[in-house]
Amino acid sequence: MNMELEGKVAIVTGAAGGFGRELVRGLLGAGAKVAALDVDEKRLDELATLHEEPVETGRLVTARTDISRYEECAAAVAQARAGLGGLHVLINNGALGMGVIRIDHMTELVGIQEIAPEMWDRFVAVNLSGAWYMTRAAIDGMLAQGWGCIVNVTTSMFTMLRGKFHPYGPAKAGLEAMSAGHAGEFEGRGVTVNVVVPGGPSDTPMVPMESGFDRSAMVPPTAMVPPILWLCSEAGGAHTGHRYVAANWDTTVDPEVAAEGCRAPIGWPDLAQNPVWPGGRPDE
Repeated sequence: MNMELEGKVAIVTGAAGGFGRELVRGLLGAGAKVAALDVDEKRLDELATLHEEPVETGRLVTARTDISRYEECAAAVAQARAGLGGLHVLINNGALGMGVIRIDHMTELVGIQEIAPEMWDRFVAVNLSGAWYMTRAAIDGMLAQGWGCIVNVTTSMFTMLRGKFHPYGPAKAGLEAMSAGHAGEFEGRGVTVNVVVPGGPSDTPMVPMESGFDRSAMVPPTAMVPPILWLCSEAGGAHTGHRYVAANWDTTVDPEVAAEGCRAPIGWPDLAQNPVWPGGRPDE
């Protein structure tokens, strides 16, 4: 798959591991400049070591960023623009997984009594507010230049609604809804907003070894790269308001065909068609 992103500048949150590391690799390989953000400085240093040539040529910069703090998000966006010459792509990938509550959460699900209010707040701050903060910091420049691509990594509907999978599921459901709203808000103004999900448990550190899964049967993190690179390209830039299931992307066919085969609307638009509203319907 040839996705030419020469001249594009991308920010990837949660860039130092799992999906993020593969996305950084893919974006650099397609010619983009990348600002890699993460809270883990050690893993960011490892990422930079893996990509010495892009670092040396100024195509890759790394920055420790806590996306749960708006001021750090705004600073990271400003630094990317100043250091890399702009910003065209924002991939909101950074997130906390259920393993921060308990490592065996897949085999012994987590009940509400185990979730401290502070832990709930932390999940919402990172997994939902973090994406909003990054979008808020980036959107003015994208709208001003008339082109931008925002990709939010959510999760399967099953995980969103699963019992004993809080706070992760509800926070990702909020991100899905936010994505739909932003797609509508920015439509026709040059900025696209789409969701990409792996489609099932993925072979990343977010799903610990204690899960008991056969790792070879899990979705590989590399599966996220083709649909996201396509969305970041000029061809993908014609599409907004969709969710793409990465595990269903067929790399053997034309990207437009592959996209059609794994695409659905963001969120739940079929449930939003008949609001009880004074005057009939709200204004669009």
